[in-house]
Amino acid sequence: MAFKLSLDPGEKFAVNGAVIVNGDQHAVLTVDNQAGVLRDSDVIREDEARTPATRLYFVCMLSYLDADAADSHYPRFSEHMDAFMDVVENPRVRLICAQVSLAMMNREYYRALTGCRELIAYETLILGDIDAELRLQSRA
Repeated sequence: MAFKLSLDPGEKFAVNGAVIVNGDQHAVLTVDNQAGVLRDSDVIREDEARTPATRLYFVCMLSYLDADAADSHYPRFSEHMDAFMDVVENPRVRLICAQVSLAMMNREYYRALTGCRELIAYETLILGDIDAELRLQSRA
C-alpha cells in the first residue's frame, strides 16, 4: 500500500533515519514500499525525551526509523516500560502499555508509536505540560 506525504515548503521529514528537507514549494511524495517515515513534528530528539512516556516514544521511534537496529534498542525500551508501568495504576493505560509492548515484540514499530502518543497524552493530562513548567522555571 502506497503512502502519500504532502509537504509544505521547507518542511522536514525523516526516512529510515535520514532527515530530508522539502524545497521552497509544496510537494507530494509517494512511498511505494515499506519505510520508516516521520514528519519533523513527530520526531522527538533525545534531549526532549524528559518524561517516562516520551522516553518510551523516543526508543520506539529509533526502532521505527532503523528497523535493522531495533533489537539493540529493545533492552532500553523494556527498562523504560517497566519503570512506566511501576507507577501507573489506570487499567486502560496499562492495557495501552501491554499493546505497545506487544507491537514492539512483533516489530510493528509504527503501531508502538501510536500507542506511545496515547501514553504521552495521558501523562500530560496527569502531570501537566512539564516542558512548559521547566521553561518557566528556567526564566525565574
